[in-house]
Amino acid sequence: MRAKATPTNTPEGAPEPTVRGFSIDIHHFAAAKAAPGLYLVATPIGNLGDITLRALETLAGVDIIACEDTRITRRLTERYAISTQLRPYHEHNAEVVRPKFLGALAQGASIALVSDAGTPLISDPGFKLVREACAAGHAVFALPGPSSVLAALSVAALPTDRFFFEGFLPAKSAARRARLAELAHIDATLVMFESGNRAQGSLNDLAEIMGDRVAAICRELTKLHEEITRAPLAELARKADALETRGEFVLVVGPPAAKTQIMAQDMLDDLLREQLENGSVKDAVTHAVELSGWPRREVYARALELAKALRGGDGEN
Repeated sequence: MRAKATPTNTPEGAPEPTVRGFSIDIHHFAAAKAAPGLYLVATPIGNLGDITLRALETLAGVDIIACEDTRITRRLTERYAISTQLRPYHEHNAEVVRPKFLGALAQGASIALVSDAGTPLISDPGFKLVREACAAGHAVFALPGPSSVLAALSVAALPTDRFFFEGFLPAKSAARRARLAELAHIDATLVMFESGNRAQGSLNDLAEIMGDRVAAICRELTKLHEEITRAPLAELARKADALETRGEFVLVVGPPAAKTQIMAQDMLDDLLREQLENGSVKDAVTHAVELSGWPRREVYARALELAKALRGGDGEN
């Protein structure tokens, strides 16, 4: 869709326009009816001024805006005088509502999918709707815009040539630590979401598992109380008890130091066999990880295979 936006001056207190459109301050812009299809519309992550003109044209021109929380999206539509009906679409009602949206698309409707903040499908339930809309042959359009992932990455002052988005870390410490041990081997800057009440625990686990990598805590991005704190993980963990926990958090962690030379697999196998002949799988794995440069999970899997072959049974001991 490409709406033709025509500005008109709307006097203060004038009645709402009867045509599709949106308003910026006292200026009203007409918007054409959107062509049939599903529109993935990025919305502000905090500052409502970050919405794009194309997003406003589309939100005003579609038949339905599907959103996670109508109360949150209504703040945006009321700010810009958009009268399109809002329909909730979230993880609790998706199985029931999704077929209805697909039916509407089949009848030629236009639907905009938005998240509470940022780009749809990033840590929200939109994926299945997009997948099924595509499978049914409906047009799907992306309207790029705000993203807390990219906003945090851009201000963290860390390498941006390669990055890995993890989303939310596990809530329980044991599961979180296990996942961080896996992430530690990824040769890229890491971007993670976290809730304020778990940020302290996550920082402590990050410092213990990933050492003294440089990181950034990005809190309340684009909002009035935006705060960016950059420091080595160990320093951030020491100050975690005094951390302001209100608001939305994005944690960005720099990549690991240059990797040591990865040992060839035949050499790794020889090393593991030597260790397994005189000790436990656990000890063999610890020793091999230190010398080989291989990820612990892969060394452990290989050690179990070799132990089983050496001992003719269960490799664990």
